[in-house]
Amino acid sequence: MEHRAEQVPMNPAPYPYQVPTTVVTMAPNVMMFRDHLLWSIFNFFYLNFCCLGFVALVYSVKSRDRKFVGDVEGARHHASTARTLNIVATALSILVFVIFIVLVFVGVFHAMQIVHRDYPKGWH
Repeated sequence: MEHRAEQVPMNPAPYPYQVPTTVVTMAPNVMMFRDHLLWSIFNFFYLNFCCLGFVALVYSVKSRDRKFVGDVEGARHHASTARTLNIVATALSILVFVIFIVLVFVGVFHAMQIVHRDYPKGWH
């Protein structure tokens, strides 16, 4: 049976001897590294001491952009800078928080001493 070009089926059934194939793509031998993007986003929103969280976020995005372009060395450099900034931002923010808590407790303790000293027990 002959078909003209207009009558040839567009999606013919597969032949019984066709074997499904699997394509495996091998990436070049590039070591994976972190760009610290999630940590930078967390620091930007919650621990943004002196805008260090924002600067760390900028370097994390630059690192991710460099990785997609293929500049591995530039991406590692930006990721390292983002990591350092995240460490500093986290440490300083936690330090400020701890100092704030200590000052609140010292203030409350000092206020309680003043109240007990100025007002005797039986006096209302």
